[in-house]
Amino acid sequence: MERERVILHSDLNNFFASVEIALNPSLAGKPLIVCGDPKERHGIVLAKNEEAKKYGIKTAETVYSALKKCPDMQMVGSHYHEYKRYSARVVEIYSRYTDIIEECSIDECSLDMTESTLLFGDGRTIAERIRKEVKEELGVTVSVGVSFNKVFAKLASEMKKPDAVTEITREDYRQKVWCLPVTDLLFVGKATAESLYRLGIRTIGELAVTDEALLTRALGKRGRQLRIYARGEDNEPVCAEKDKEDLKSVGNSTTLAKDVTDREEIKRWFYAIAESVAGRLRDADVGRANTVHIVVRNEKLQDTTCQTKVTPTALCGDIAKAAYELFCRHIPLGTRVRMLGITVSGFDYHVEQLRLDEMISGEKDGYQRRERAENAIAKLREKYGYATVQRGLVIEDEKLNGLDIRGKKD
Repeated sequence: MERERVILHSDLNNFFASVEIALNPSLAGKPLIVCGDPKERHGIVLAKNEEAKKYGIKTAETVYSALKKCPDMQMVGSHYHEYKRYSARVVEIYSRYTDIIEECSIDECSLDMTESTLLFGDGRTIAERIRKEVKEELGVTVSVGVSFNKVFAKLASEMKKPDAVTEITREDYRQKVWCLPVTDLLFVGKATAESLYRLGIRTIGELAVTDEALLTRALGKRGRQLRIYARGEDNEPVCAEKDKEDLKSVGNSTTLAKDVTDREEIKRWFYAIAESVAGRLRDADVGRANTVHIVVRNEKLQDTTCQTKVTPTALCGDIAKAAYELFCRHIPLGTRVRMLGITVSGFDYHVEQLRLDEMISGEKDGYQRRERAENAIAKLREKYGYATVQRGLVIEDEKLNGLDIRGKKD
């Protein structure tokens, strides 16, 4: 008989703010925000701690707005290199218990503890040990969900915060999960929720017992998948780090604070997103990409996707330029844009291809000069914070001043 899977999902609480407090304990117990530049009140909030949440502070609101809510707010700049360092140390703690670790983001991981229970006890026992060790050794807290699949483990991690362990078992998931709003389920965003509401579905339990054919007609394949999630039938494995050759694409997207129609503002957003995509390409070490894809969501939550081939590149400027040209070519003037995303694919892991301008000049320095510049900027940001060096085009927009899309948390 196959053993019941034991899956944990870890979610570091208020991670960026928690790291700042661990680095400077005098900030503990005070309302705190992490922002692009603490001296610039027109910057935006990148992260906040529990005390700041009590004042109604939201991620991505302006620092000016946050200070109106709490004039005594403590403000610190972002130190992404420290967040990466702490994240790596947390993963090292996880690795004491399993080598099957899927890093979902800088502050979240899925962990398969099925075999580990033979050595360390049941899933809750392991989760409590991890929670205790992270807190004692690093001074930050983690909420851990324990369940028999990834979806319910993640859901459990959200149910009690901060610094908590929550378990959902095969015996009690109907009591604990089915009463929750359907929006609590993974991948149920605003547009999907509205479609479900029209079917009279407002809880996860109602979704679980809805006829599959009805959901498929309304939502396509996604409807069937959501029903599987709601019924606890998800069997997706926890994926440990794969060989880089297995990586098919790298991307990022962001929902804008308000609908945008101005094309210059949209261009600035594309450059901000492209910075994050280029950064992820560097981290993944997959070489250059030969295809750029974009997704544009309008105010009616309708998505338009398109793609183009490019001369292989891993540079922000090339990616942003191709993305913006795609936008101008395929998106009508006046479209109210709600969300933008960029994905790159078609990696040349081993082949180095000269660009046309390099062949004309007889040298590779054209691309390499720009690559060295972007790598130097990345190192400066890693050491001194993302806001240290900003593109002139991006810094023109106060909403983007110091905003690292890769580190942005909703």
